[in-house]
Amino acid sequence: MEHLPVYVPLTFGLTVLVGIWLFAKATHCNQNFLIISGLWIVFQSVVGLAGVYTAVNPTPPRFPLLLVPPILAIVLLFSTAKGRAFLDGLDARALTLFHVVRVPVELVLFWLFVHKAVPELMTFEGRNFDILSGLSAPLVYYFGFRKSRINRRLLLVWNVVCLGLVLTIMVNALLSAPTPFQQFGFEQPNIAIQYFPFVLLPSCLVPLVLLGHFAMLRRLMITTPTRH
Repeated sequence: MEHLPVYVPLTFGLTVLVGIWLFAKATHCNQNFLIISGLWIVFQSVVGLAGVYTAVNPTPPRFPLLLVPPILAIVLLFSTAKGRAFLDGLDARALTLFHVVRVPVELVLFWLFVHKAVPELMTFEGRNFDILSGLSAPLVYYFGFRKSRINRRLLLVWNVVCLGLVLTIMVNALLSAPTPFQQFGFEQPNIAIQYFPFVLLPSCLVPLVLLGHFAMLRRLMITTPTRH
């Protein structure tokens, strides 16, 4: 990825740091979250820099290493008493504001498309409308939590819609990657996520976005929303 202008990986790297900071605020700076997420970022960074994900047709496939561990961690949080207690203690305001990171992520994806590192379908000029989640997050935060003008049902709808948007681009991104399962983007595969720092998108930011929505949906569906 040497052909990329320096502002592309730099912007993305800063976005990851801001994303971790915002989510950490939602956890009230939980030490376990900070340690685990820090170690995970270091691990994925080292693996990405070592070129592990760029190997052609490796056996066993290495791509699952990006997504499977964080997804299993999310399942563990929802399936254990301590995990559910952690989720229910998250700050709903900070959790909502966290989604603003999706705006710079979409800008980075567009720049990657311009420089032939991802297909157009992964950008807002293609099938990816996830930027709307990031743009609307400050409005939902302000009117939902500062002004109390958005009720529980609307918060629920917003989280469901935004969850659908991230799942859509997640599927499109996975099926555009140069793997045996590729279905889209043959003219320009999704190669960016094979390289550092972009490996942190599927391995770090996307799981946090999913966790944020799942945690809010749990709260909105089974409890009265708590404003910290």
